[in-house]
Amino acid sequence: MENINGIGASAGIAIAKAYCLEEPEFKIEKKLIEDAESELKRFEGAVNQSKTELQKIKEHANRELGTDKADIFEAHLLVLSDPELLNSVKEKIENEGLNAEVAMKEVADMFVSMFESMENEYMKERAADIRDVTKRVIAHLLCVQVPNLSLVSEEVVIVAEDLTPSDTAQLNRKYVKGFTTNIGGRTSHSAIMARSMEIPAVVGAKVVTTEIENGALVIVDGIDGTVIANPSSEVLKKYEEKKTLFEVQKAEWAKLKNERTVSADGYHVELAANIGTPEDVKAVLGNGGEGVGLYRTEFLYMGRDQLPTEEEQFEAYRTVLESMEGKPVVVRTLDIGGDKELPYLDLPKEMNPFLGFRALRLCLEMPDLFRTQLRALLRASVYGNLKIMFPMVATLDEFREAKNILLEVKEQIKGTGSAVSDDIEIGIMVEIPSTAVAADLFAKEVDFFSIGTNDLIQYTMAADRMNERVSYLYQPYNPAILRLVKMVIDAAHKEGKWVGMCGEMAGDEVAIPILLGLGLDEFSMSATTILQARSQISKLSRVEMSNVLEQILNMKSAQEVEELIKRKFFDLISY
Repeated sequence: MENINGIGASAGIAIAKAYCLEEPEFKIEKKLIEDAESELKRFEGAVNQSKTELQKIKEHANRELGTDKADIFEAHLLVLSDPELLNSVKEKIENEGLNAEVAMKEVADMFVSMFESMENEYMKERAADIRDVTKRVIAHLLCVQVPNLSLVSEEVVIVAEDLTPSDTAQLNRKYVKGFTTNIGGRTSHSAIMARSMEIPAVVGAKVVTTEIENGALVIVDGIDGTVIANPSSEVLKKYEEKKTLFEVQKAEWAKLKNERTVSADGYHVELAANIGTPEDVKAVLGNGGEGVGLYRTEFLYMGRDQLPTEEEQFEAYRTVLESMEGKPVVVRTLDIGGDKELPYLDLPKEMNPFLGFRALRLCLEMPDLFRTQLRALLRASVYGNLKIMFPMVATLDEFREAKNILLEVKEQIKGTGSAVSDDIEIGIMVEIPSTAVAADLFAKEVDFFSIGTNDLIQYTMAADRMNERVSYLYQPYNPAILRLVKMVIDAAHKEGKWVGMCGEMAGDEVAIPILLGLGLDEFSMSATTILQARSQISKLSRVEMSNVLEQILNMKSAQEVEELIKRKFFDLISY
C-alpha cells in the first residue's frame, strides 16, 4: 500500500483502477526534403486535422462545461491561425529544406522557451497552450495517436504528470471518477475544471506517475489531499464508508438550496457565486446562490481578435441580470493585465505586469474602451439588481476618476431618453495592501468593498501564488492577512457599508468561521461550494467565533490559526 500526499483540489472520494496517461512517443528524425511544395501540403493537412479536432473539443466543452471553459480552445484555434508561428514553420521547410515535423518542433520549442522565460503568468500559460497544440500537429505528421480521454469506457482514476486543457475537457464524467497529477495547485487550470465538473482530484502529488502502476486500484481523497495505491481491505472499506458519507452529506446540502444562509445564533450572511459568463448563472441558481458576488467581465474580451462591441456586452450583462431575477449581481469592470492579456490591444511588455499597467489603471488610460463597457452596463442596469465594482484600486483619486466617468456616461445615456437604474451601488475590490490599510478613508466614499484575497495575499506576502517555490507563503490564515481583513470590515461597518469577499478564501472551510466572526457580510465562491458553506455556517455561532478573534489575531503563524480552528470547530468544518 502506497500513501501519497498532495493538494485536495476538488472534494470527494474516487475509488477505481488507475488509468496512467502516457504521453505518445514521438520519434522525430531530421530529414532533408526535395519537394518543398509537397511537404508544405503535408504540414497544412496536419494543421487542418488539428483544427477540426479542436473545434469538436470546443463544442463538447461548450455543452458540458460552459462557454468560459470552451474559450480555452478558441485560444488554441487562434494559435493554429497565428501567421508568425505558421510562417516560421513554412520558412524552415522552404528555405532550410527541413521535414515538417522537425520544422514544427524547432519553431514550437523556440516559442515555448520564449514564453516560459517571461515573468508574466499569462504568457507562461500560453507556452503550455502552444505545447499542447503543436504536439497535436506533430502527432498527425507522424501518424501517432494522441490519447483521447473521451474514449475511456470503464470506471478509472486518471494518473498523469498534468492534464492539459484539451485533456480535461474530454473527460467523460460517467467513467472518469477522479484524477491525480504530479504538478498543479488549487488555482491551476486542472483544479478549477475539476471543481466545476465535481470530479474528486488531488494535484501537486509529485510522484503519482512513478509510484502508481496502470490498472492498480487507487483511492483519490480530494477532501484531505491523499492518494492511496493498492489499499488494504481495511483501508478500502474505510474509504468506501467515507465516500458513502460524503454522498449522503451532499444530498443533505442539496436540501438547503432554497434556504437563507443563517448562523446558529441567527445572523444572516449572503452566499454568492463567482461567474465568468452568462451560462454560469445556471449553476449559481442550481446551487442556491443568493447573488453573483463577482462577474469577471474579462472573459467577454478574451479568446477573440477584437474588442467586444457595446451591444455584445449589453446582451451579456442583461442576460445575467434578468436570469438572477432581482438578486444582486456585482460586476467587476475590465480586469485585464497581469496574468490576462488581450493580444489585439498590443500593449507594451512589462518587467512586472502584476504590478503594472492593468485593470482600472488600463481603463483610465483607455477611456474609450472603459466608457463602452460602462455604457453597456448602465443600459443593462434596468433589467436587474446591478452593482458595479472597480478592480485594482490603489488611491482615492483613481476611484473618484472612475466614478466620475461612470456618472458622466450615466447622464449622457439619460440625455438620450434611455432608462438607467438609480439604485446602482458603486464599490471597489480591496486587493492592494495600501487600500486595506486606508479602508477607513475609502469607506466614506464607496458603497461597498469586495476583498479579493487571491491578490491581497500574494501582494501582502510578496509571493507569487503561481510560483511553486514560494507557494508556502500563500497563507490565507496568516494573522497579518486576517488583520487586514478586519481593518476593511471594521472601516466599512463604521460607515454603514457592507463588505464581501470574492477570493478563494471565501469558500475555504477553515477560513469561513473566522470570516463569520469578523463580520463579513457576503461570501462569494465557486457555485459548487455554496451549499456546503451554507451548511457549515448554519452550525456556527457568530458570537462564539467573535469571542476567539483576539486570540487568533495575536497568534504567530498561519499554522497556529489553522490548528486552533480545527481543534475547536473540527466537527463543524469536516465532512
